[in-house]
Amino acid sequence: METTLLVIAFVLATAGLLGSFLPILPGPPLAFLGLAVLWFTEQYQPSAELLGMHLFAATGITLLDYYVPIYGTKRFGGTPAGTRGATVGLVIGLFLGPLGIIAGPFVGALLAEIMAGTPSNRAFKSALGAFMGFVAGVFMKLAYAVVVFYHIFQKL
Repeated sequence: METTLLVIAFVLATAGLLGSFLPILPGPPLAFLGLAVLWFTEQYQPSAELLGMHLFAATGITLLDYYVPIYGTKRFGGTPAGTRGATVGLVIGLFLGPLGIIAGPFVGALLAEIMAGTPSNRAFKSALGAFMGFVAGVFMKLAYAVVVFYHIFQKL
C-alpha cells in the first residue's frame, strides 16, 4: 500500500508540475494533493504544519494565477478584450507546442485589442502586460511545484 501511495503522490506532483504550463490542469492544487497523499503513509508522513503551509500556498498561488495576468494587462493599459484575447491565445497556443504556449497570450491580447479598436501602440503594451502576467503566473506555479517535489523526494 505504501508503494501505491508513493506512486500516486509522484503522479499528482508531476501533474502539478505540468499544470504550471498547461492551463487545463490546476497545477498547485494537484501538487498539493501529491504531498497530501503522503499523509496516509506510515513511513513518509509529512507534518500537519507542512501540509497547512502548503495548503495556504497552493490556494494563494491558484487565486493569484487568475489575477496576475489581468493585473498585468490592466497595468499596461489593456482592456477586458485584451484579457480575453490573452486567454484565447493561450488555449490556441496549447495546440502549437511550447512556442505557442509562450507566444499565445501575447498574440491573443494583441489581436483582441486591435480588433476592439485600440491604437496599435497601446495594444502592444497591453499584449506585453498579458504576456508578463502569464510568465509571472507560470513562475509562481513552477516554483511551488518544485518545492512540492523537493518535499516528496526528501521523504523518500
